[in-house]
Amino acid sequence: MNTPALTVADRLADTPAVRDTVLAAAAAARAKVRGEAAELGLAMSHSWVLTGPPGSGRSIVATAFAAALQCEDPEVLGCGRCGSCRDVFADAHTDVLHVVPTELSISIDSMREVRGEAAKLPTISPWRVVIIEDADRLTDAAADAMLKTVEEPPEHTVILMCAPSTDPEDFSPTLRSRCRHLYIPSPSVDEIVRILATEVGASPDDARLAAVASLRHVGRARRLVTDPANQKRRAAILNLAELVFHRDEAFKATQAFVKKADKDIKDVLEDENAEELAELERALGKGGRGKGTQKAMDGSAGVIKQLKEKQKKRTTRQIRDSLDLALVDLSGLYRDALMLSVGAQVQLTHPDFEGLARDLAGKVSETGLVACLDAVAACREHISQNVTPVIAFDGMVGRIRKACGVS
Repeated sequence: MNTPALTVADRLADTPAVRDTVLAAAAAARAKVRGEAAELGLAMSHSWVLTGPPGSGRSIVATAFAAALQCEDPEVLGCGRCGSCRDVFADAHTDVLHVVPTELSISIDSMREVRGEAAKLPTISPWRVVIIEDADRLTDAAADAMLKTVEEPPEHTVILMCAPSTDPEDFSPTLRSRCRHLYIPSPSVDEIVRILATEVGASPDDARLAAVASLRHVGRARRLVTDPANQKRRAAILNLAELVFHRDEAFKATQAFVKKADKDIKDVLEDENAEELAELERALGKGGRGKGTQKAMDGSAGVIKQLKEKQKKRTTRQIRDSLDLALVDLSGLYRDALMLSVGAQVQLTHPDFEGLARDLAGKVSETGLVACLDAVAACREHISQNVTPVIAFDGMVGRIRKACGVS
């Protein structure tokens, strides 16, 4: 049975203010293409910054925005049925450039390439749309490289920059002042349930648990219901709270956890990195037989070294992000224990681990539970400052043991 196509209005129905802003902007864009803007009094903004909490669905909104701009239906903006809408939502539209950074920061070279793409004329649609995720990672030099394009974008281009922040002040001020700001709030639990049921066929119970346990983070919720390895990692980090009471078992568990996280990320990236390196070597002439081939390869060592450094940074970023998300889960468990301890009538972050949370609430004082939360927060901060993960985790376990009164 085919699932009915969802319009942009349907996809953004959970956030009416966002929906109305996107559709109004798309209407202004369509009017401009038709030469009706002046008559209708509509203003078209070419540069936008979309902010919101991590996991709020900024990229979902940006993609919906792109679909509304490229939609072929003469009556419905973002109909979800036409070829352009389907291609945008499949990330396959030739006039929509979707930049998803994987490194610790976005370099000036990357933005120079994006700037070049933004200047190109659209091929099949009225607009060239550039979506830049995690734009808060732009270095100062990279932001400066995009400044003129954002300030004076080509007539046919719309730039959508997404930053995981609740405050636009966290985004580059030089770019922010040239953009229209749109805040994306976290989706409701019911909306995430709808998204997971529609996209991956998740059951209502599994989808609801994932929505709550991920703190309404769309991407994490999606991974929780589709990736068994992700489910095991969550269980492993939450069970650490019990192992704290069993001598040195918690230290052993954290070392194993960090080691496995490191291995899992490297295994996932291994093929991608190898193919990326092989493609570069082919482009440089490796395997060729011409007289200048070996000379060209000999002079390409710097380029290959640069790629390997880029891959190393990408791996570091993903390992760090994976560990940070695990710590967010652990923090949620101690938060649940504290809420149960004080008798607060609130939704638990990990309802499937309520038994463990109640056990912690019975064993540890409220002051101790707050200290546990502080220990997890300190570990997250240390990892972000490049402290070796095993050392950061061991320090956290030591602080938690002390907070729990374990000698």
